[in-house]
Amino acid sequence: MASDRLWRNPKERTVILDSSSIMMPFEFSIDLEDELIRLVGKVNIIIPKPIFDELISLSKNGKDRKKHLAKPALDLIKNYKIIDSEGKGDDSVLFLAKKLKAIVVTNDRELRKRVKKESLKTIFLRGKKRLVLE
Repeated sequence: MASDRLWRNPKERTVILDSSSIMMPFEFSIDLEDELIRLVGKVNIIIPKPIFDELISLSKNGKDRKKHLAKPALDLIKNYKIIDSEGKGDDSVLFLAKKLKAIVVTNDRELRKRVKKESLKTIFLRGKKRLVLE
């Protein structure tokens, strides 16, 4: 795919994950890191602190399915950087993306629209089996 060749370079790309993307590997059985590397090459994965807090809350108070997905998601993000951010939820993701000129990984349609409006890139799940860059 042409986008693979365009993005693949020695420079590390920063990507910011929202809660839907963090739970994606457990919901759709995809390897998140491998897919990100396939799309952009070297990758620096960041989690906004409000998203981390949201996952903790979901793992304790969420409905059955969300609670079930949030617990392993918390284990997954132990390997990533958690950074303080302004706002809550999607606002914190968008704030960091603008600040760091990062790519946002999300399945949230509304967040994708907001990111696109800011002229930033998004990565999302297509066909329940692979990620695509937009």
